[in-house]
Amino acid sequence: MIIEKCELCYRRCSVRREEDEKSSGFCGMPSIPSVCRADLHFYEEPNISGENGSGAIFFSGCVLRCEFCQNYEISRENCGAKADVSTLCELMKKLCEKGAHNINFVSPTPYLKVIARALRQYKPPIPIVYNCSGYENPEALRELEGLVDIYLPDFKYADDSLAVKYSAAPDYYRAAVESIKEMYRQVGRVTHDDNGMMKKGVMIRHLILPDCVENSKRVLRSIRDNFSADAYVSLMAQYTPNGCTKSVELSRKITPDEYDGVCDFMLELGFENGFVQELSAADEKYVPVWDMK
Repeated sequence: MIIEKCELCYRRCSVRREEDEKSSGFCGMPSIPSVCRADLHFYEEPNISGENGSGAIFFSGCVLRCEFCQNYEISRENCGAKADVSTLCELMKKLCEKGAHNINFVSPTPYLKVIARALRQYKPPIPIVYNCSGYENPEALRELEGLVDIYLPDFKYADDSLAVKYSAAPDYYRAAVESIKEMYRQVGRVTHDDNGMMKKGVMIRHLILPDCVENSKRVLRSIRDNFSADAYVSLMAQYTPNGCTKSVELSRKITPDEYDGVCDFMLELGFENGFVQELSAADEKYVPVWDMK
């Protein structure tokens, strides 16, 4: 599949993307996905991973340049095994056979069109999770209507100066709000099956960063104001400095005071749905092994 004018993320680079050649767009990726891991994954939220694990398909490449990326080894380069439509269908079938609770596309944005085509060819009998950065083009997301059951977007920043500094993402706040509104339009609020596993809806993730408590508070307030305090929020405390961290303030984990300050504010706003990650989650042992590099 050749993409003549790519506008899949909020940057809308409008470049031509060939199937097997790096593009001149921000992500630099060809149009055919590269998969770095496809296996059961047990480190998502409890209502996503469950007992059997989430059937996670990790793609290489990304539309952001986050200094704190947990998966920086694959997000910054075109690594992994090529996966066209038929290959993606086979990967989904194998994950279903392994007993996965869902199919979880991780960092899928550059490959939205290929993923949509694969899901039209084979729609698994388990929920489809679209696990993305929040820097989406709402118009592009419409191609996924009826194909995606669960949206799992990040909402990283309410402060665009931080978005530019840490992720090279101008207008991130607007992108996140607009794209999450489109996600809600498509799938609505969270519903669960009889076993407590998520069947449908939007769950918004936010990662607390060092020295960024006010940003976290503004993100939470924005979620309440734009989507209500009934929204499912996953508040993450797993930040760990890694090999691409350059800013001095990001060279440490968050402190208990920072963690408590954001958690307390979340309660003050009236959020009752979702999850709050423990500080012990800030450990590199939770980073997957990229076995398809």
